[in-house]
Order: sequence, then C-alpha cells, then structure tokens
Amino acid sequence: MNLIQQIIILAPPFLFALTIHEYSHGMVAYRLGDPTAHNLGRLTLNPLKHLDPFGILAFIIMKIGWAKPVPVNPRYFKNPLKDMIWVSLAGPAANLLTAIASALAAELLSLIAAFMPKFILIPLFQMIGASIWINLILAVFNLLPIPPLDGSKVLMGILPPRQAASFARLEPFGFLILLALFYTGFLQKILMPIIGFAQRLITG
Repeated sequence: MNLIQQIIILAPPFLFALTIHEYSHGMVAYRLGDPTAHNLGRLTLNPLKHLDPFGILAFIIMKIGWAKPVPVNPRYFKNPLKDMIWVSLAGPAANLLTAIASALAAELLSLIAAFMPKFILIPLFQMIGASIWINLILAVFNLLPIPPLDGSKVLMGILPPRQAASFARLEPFGFLILLALFYTGFLQKILMPIIGFAQRLITG
C-alpha cells in the first residue's frame, strides 16, 4: 500500500476519532453547566474545528496523535474536581465505544461481503480495521497520567490537594516527557500490549 492509499484509508477514521473525542469532552462539560465550548463553536462534529497540525504530524510520524483541546472552564461546575474527572474520561470513553461500534460494523460487513465487489469491500474492511486500532490508541494513550493528557486530569481529580498541585507543575514538561518515552521505546512497551489485548477482546 503506497502513501496515498494509506492516507485515503486512515484519514476518515482518524479525523472522526479525533472529532468524537473532543466533541465528547465538550458535550459532557456542557451537560455539567460549562457553555465555553458551545460559545466558541467547538461543540460540533466538524473535524476542521478540532484539528491540531502538530497532532496530525505526530500521528503520521509516531502513529499517536491528538486534536486541539476543547476549552473547559471548571468554574461553571457544581463540583469542579469530580465533574472534571467525568469530562476528562468522556473523550477516551467515546473512542472506546467507537472502536466497539467499528468491530460490530466489521462483523456486519463480513455477513454481506459475498454480495459486494472487492474494490469496495477491501478498502471498507481496511478502513474499519483502522478505525478499531486508531480509536483504541487514542483511548489508551489519553488515559496515561501524563500532563496534559486526560489521564493526568483524572489523577489530579482524585489526588489530595497538595499532591495534585505538585503533580500539576509537571504540565509544562508533559510533551517533552511523552517525546522521551516515545524515543526510548518505553511508551510503545506500555501501550501496545494494552491496545493489542483490547483489540482481541472486542474483535473476538
């Protein structure tokens, strides 16, 4: 498969995975009383509103990417610490559900495969398979407790205030930490077994 074919197969599931991730953050925040994303036009399924050039570049190079974070203002929440945990979990949860839905779509497609021409069937299978993998990557990756990933916000929400404040000081160095973990191979050693297990679990 050449580069153009890879882009055609990977682009739709990648863009949807990023979009549903950020949309879910914004929607849960909106349901909990924060109108920030809505007021800024980010509570939308339009992928152009969520794209981050560096996140797309990272996906091309490292196969791990991200979108432009949906703005959230915890001051609107009744219980900022608890509600921020739910907002943070919403993105990875949406990706996990999308991966499961993609696995079900693959099963459905296999039932009607005999009635479809191969030039349509094969790209569809490849795209659905990519959707499963990409959404699992985003779900697991974003749950890592490294700032500014979603997992770090969950951790800060359950830590005692003093420890949470100390942990928050790592945020300016989070991207450098992620790069170091990637280039040493440690990040892949953490993620790949978890993603592989999740893929086997949902695909049978």
